[in-house]
Amino acid sequence: MKNQYEILKNEIKAFHKEGYRFLNKEISVGDFKKISGGMGVYAQRGGEKFMIRLRTNSGLLPLNQLKLIDSFLENFNIEKLHLTTRQAIQLHDLSIDDVCDIMEKALDNGLYTRGGGGNFPRNVSLSPMSGVEKNEAFDVTEFANAISKYLMERITTYHLPRKLKISMSSSSTDGGNSTINDLGFIAKVENGEVYFDMYIAGGLGNNPEISIPYGKKVKPEEILYYVEAMVNLFMAEGDYNNKAKARTRYIPKRMGREEFLVAFDKHLEKVKNSKDLTLNLKAIISETQETYTHSLAETPSLLHQRQDGLYTLIIHPVNGQLYHQDFKNLVEFLENNKNAEARLSMNEDIYVRDLTEEQVKELSEIVKNYNGETKIRQSVSCIGVPTCQLGVEQSQTLLKNILSYLSENNIKEDKLPSINISGCHNSCGRHQASDLGFVGGKKKVGDALEDVFDLYVDGIVKEGKTTLGEKIGTIIMRDIPKFILKLGIELEEKKLEYKEFIKDKQRFQKIVEEFLC
Repeated sequence: MKNQYEILKNEIKAFHKEGYRFLNKEISVGDFKKISGGMGVYAQRGGEKFMIRLRTNSGLLPLNQLKLIDSFLENFNIEKLHLTTRQAIQLHDLSIDDVCDIMEKALDNGLYTRGGGGNFPRNVSLSPMSGVEKNEAFDVTEFANAISKYLMERITTYHLPRKLKISMSSSSTDGGNSTINDLGFIAKVENGEVYFDMYIAGGLGNNPEISIPYGKKVKPEEILYYVEAMVNLFMAEGDYNNKAKARTRYIPKRMGREEFLVAFDKHLEKVKNSKDLTLNLKAIISETQETYTHSLAETPSLLHQRQDGLYTLIIHPVNGQLYHQDFKNLVEFLENNKNAEARLSMNEDIYVRDLTEEQVKELSEIVKNYNGETKIRQSVSCIGVPTCQLGVEQSQTLLKNILSYLSENNIKEDKLPSINISGCHNSCGRHQASDLGFVGGKKKVGDALEDVFDLYVDGIVKEGKTTLGEKIGTIIMRDIPKFILKLGIELEEKKLEYKEFIKDKQRFQKIVEEFLC
């Protein structure tokens, strides 16, 4: 029997041929997408260039993989890379030959693209601060790794109705977004007992849903039983005929919540009776000190770790687009400072952890020309038009326009929130889970068909408080920078943070109404 490496190598060869069939117009865009998605590749708008998604396990970026990615940028003349909202790295504007060469070289170095798209289990998301976050229960990194390994060993065998997203968080702050995913685990410690709270059948996009609390403690060493049970339930009850209603969140809508949980338990019992999936991993309770001696103040881009005197610096390029030379400089810093570790977040950031005060100062100097240091400059945008096949609007252009307009008007930005922008209702920019979110569309205003964005507010991701954003109106794209500027001026005049300001809905609505169409 062929091993997985040989299977994946042969798949790349076959995919190369399909890529040329697509370029020669022998197969349609839709048919190619069915083939390419599972390989972690998508054709860009126009059908001549391609995007490849490097599946960095739970956003972990070991130095050898960073250097490998840097070699891709160098050898394939790639101008920049894109940091995604699911802790992966995308490379754009590639030929089909380049795509397949990169896939092979990545595979040879233990970096996968398989399952990066299509109807497969996706990258297991993970709190980027897991292991260093103050007041966390325990470090869940190795448990996320174990799930990733389990899924990747079987990635070529899955036949799911749609994608399946699994997440892990080390605390109730829910940095892995476990309360809005198909399957989520949040670490807990109670009277010395470690366990996970589990959440099921949530997700963003059309008809979004907050995940259902499972309500029973999950032993850390038994998580693979729950993963397998969820996969089996999804295959048994998911809709293979209607793609629009194929995600796990539609199953409890059809079955009813209680019946859904009963069905899950039946699948769980069956897995436990037929397989040995117990992990040889131990959850070690994280310790948080009562007092700390950090000398550098926390900011939106600098966090104190629970390890006294150590910091995490958040690197956030505009739109998650990191240029090659800037990436190379970061890799060189990490090579020269091997105590530091890099991880991707859910917000198009790179978290560089375990830094001393001197290292913070050195790295801050390296990234100062592009790093977002205020919340508004840490805003998130999907790729959108003109790159994405499905995109409706120019999400990245909108964010650039907002930031440029704020700079031109020279206002204080520190009270403005981060914004999440999606170019369509697929919610790749996670607009439904943010303080202030926009999703692109078209609308006839008067006699003109306008580029517009729906405005969402009050999205929160935090265990026990997770709330989906509420749509409050639609704004023409060109007017959005003016709206954000007016909001920023109002916040500064009132000396209020955004979260405090928006508690008075009438006051917020008064600002918005001027710009609604």
